[in-house]
Amino acid sequence: MSRSPVQMLVDEASQTFKPGGPFAYHYARGKLGYDTIFHEMLRRGLLPQRGQYLDLGCGQGSLFAWLLAAGRLYDRGQWPEGWAPPPRPTTLRGVELMQKDVDRAEQAFGAQHPVVRVEQGDMNAVDFGQPDAILILDALHYFSHEQQREVLARIRRALPPGGVFLTRVGDASAGLRYRICNGVDRLVTYSRGHRLPRLYCRTLKDWVGELERLDFAVETEDMSGRKPFANVMLVCRVPH
Repeated sequence: MSRSPVQMLVDEASQTFKPGGPFAYHYARGKLGYDTIFHEMLRRGLLPQRGQYLDLGCGQGSLFAWLLAAGRLYDRGQWPEGWAPPPRPTTLRGVELMQKDVDRAEQAFGAQHPVVRVEQGDMNAVDFGQPDAILILDALHYFSHEQQREVLARIRRALPPGGVFLTRVGDASAGLRYRICNGVDRLVTYSRGHRLPRLYCRTLKDWVGELERLDFAVETEDMSGRKPFANVMLVCRVPH
């Protein structure tokens, strides 16, 4: 049976992590194969075609392997029909708190990769620089509401006109679906070696209001699919 283009993309990206051992490889396969936000950001062309990307809380760099694999498959004519052409970022910079994840990223990409750089650091403290796109996937709720506001304000100041901030949050107004979502999130966090954290939750309305006050144009899309979750993708653009 032939593989679908998405399956080929998952295979191509996850190969990057084989040098890091079975956990790194299978974690990437699971994340990229079943987490639809990775599929949607490429299918819809949500990220800038060129420029510098910053992934805050990047883990082992699964997103970076995904984006680089997308370019290779596109060049080989194996791109999914109807999807936007993949982006070609000039720089992929990741910041990750857990040193174990940083080590796995270095094993995957090497210390001298021409595009990828993953560093250990706290998104509440590092300099964001001046990227064209910033991503935070499933990490904002680990910080206090005050820290969330400060990080979002710093993201807004760092992005240029036309820049994109892409994030995923849980909608705290979603009742049981949100509690299930949080339970799964805590389990995955624990499996990666983190201590179980306190979560600082918000409703979707509150998240959108916070971002619009910073003059982002915000688009929302449910990311739960058929799962009983409350995940929402926020695509936040800086007006020209």
